[in-house]
Amino acid sequence: MATTKSGSDTVLSLSRTFAAPREAVFRAWTEPEALRNWWGAADGFTAPIAEVDLRVGGRYRLGMKPPDKDVVHVSTGVFHEVQRPSRLVYTWSWEGGDGSETLVTVEFHDRGAATEVVLTHERFTDAAMRDQHAQGWNGCFDQLTKYLAK
Repeated sequence: MATTKSGSDTVLSLSRTFAAPREAVFRAWTEPEALRNWWGAADGFTAPIAEVDLRVGGRYRLGMKPPDKDVVHVSTGVFHEVQRPSRLVYTWSWEGGDGSETLVTVEFHDRGAATEVVLTHERFTDAAMRDQHAQGWNGCFDQLTKYLAK
């Protein structure tokens, strides 16, 4: 289960420990082929778009499609920091959204044979936006857990 903390209306912090080595979790988070197999906010979601240029200044595009709708929700951004296999910092915005840009920091910590992922997503415009993303990230963590167990 993920631990969720929200110290303010504009910051979301989550952590979850995955039963896989840090390198494997980092690859699952950053390699397009892996992302296509788990990225999505709930069971049944697919990831028809997974593009990652993993370098400082590189861009990414990730699309998730709900099972009951003919729409793909696409997040996009730029990597500000890439430290393999321990840390990523990147911007986050929704294509077709209101143009607001948030910041995501993901840290990967060795925990014996497991990996703790600490995610901080900040610069939300309000608590409702933060809470909506908390639900999405927790769903993604659930899907990543299933993917890594295969």
